[in-house]
Amino acid sequence: MTSRRTFLSAAAIGTAAAVLAPLPLFAAAPGPGLATRIIPSSGASVPVIGMGTSGSFEVDLPGRTPLKDVLRRFVAGGASVIDTSPNYSNAEDVLGDLMAELKLRDQIFLATKLAADSRAAGEEQFARSLKRLRTDKVELLAVHNLRDWPNQLALARELKAQGKTRYVGLTHFRDDAHKKLADIMAAEKPDFIQVNYSVSATNADRALLPLARDLGVAVMVNRAFDDGALFARVAGKALPGWAAEMGVGSWAQMFLKFVISHPAVTVVIPATGKPERQSDQLKAGLGTDLTPAQRAEIAAMFA
Repeated sequence: MTSRRTFLSAAAIGTAAAVLAPLPLFAAAPGPGLATRIIPSSGASVPVIGMGTSGSFEVDLPGRTPLKDVLRRFVAGGASVIDTSPNYSNAEDVLGDLMAELKLRDQIFLATKLAADSRAAGEEQFARSLKRLRTDKVELLAVHNLRDWPNQLALARELKAQGKTRYVGLTHFRDDAHKKLADIMAAEKPDFIQVNYSVSATNADRALLPLARDLGVAVMVNRAFDDGALFARVAGKALPGWAAEMGVGSWAQMFLKFVISHPAVTVVIPATGKPERQSDQLKAGLGTDLTPAQRAEIAAMFA
């Protein structure tokens, strides 16, 4: 995968436009300060920092204790978008139980997926997801990694018509799927796509992200930390001198700020099971975006 990665040039980044003005969030209004982005298909908006559950919510009973604080800090910080999947072992169960226990469901923009190989299997899977998540609907239902996408996207759209989801989407996490994802997105125009994008994996910026913006498709970003590998690459390295002026106080914030400063990106979903890291990551959604020159400088560090 590394051989496929490309890196943004200052000229490419220079095409970035100003962030669109926010409108009210579908699930709950964000707290003061946290930036929001519009979902083009509806005009509603979501906070730019969300949360993933792969790995971090796949825990045993004792492992749920810190996650309670993770969720509390997430909502208190003005965030709302949480992404999960029936493929993440027991993550849907854990998330559903904790949202119910903390009475947070109404404050969450909940996204899950269809990861099945037939229409019947997708129907059964979604019914289980609703039970596991302790809800009667989700905000976003996406086809996981384009699996059986013609059948599953059609099912998601039928569920949308029934009021079981407000948005439908398509996801993937690898560079080699970007061309296929772009082709399907152009033909089907889903409400959302979810894709990998980071300072060290900028292939999505070649065509996929510009196309999403042109088509009016919201973008959710996964793997913003390159599965944690980015932190090893910056161990012992100081942030750029201008970071403090931008309100960036950690490399985690910098990596997230880089992603959300792309004009096509709607929300990024870093995963964590540690409360203190949750608080740190949310700070990336405060203040202003990085300038094109700053994004180019950061990207160059990982070229």
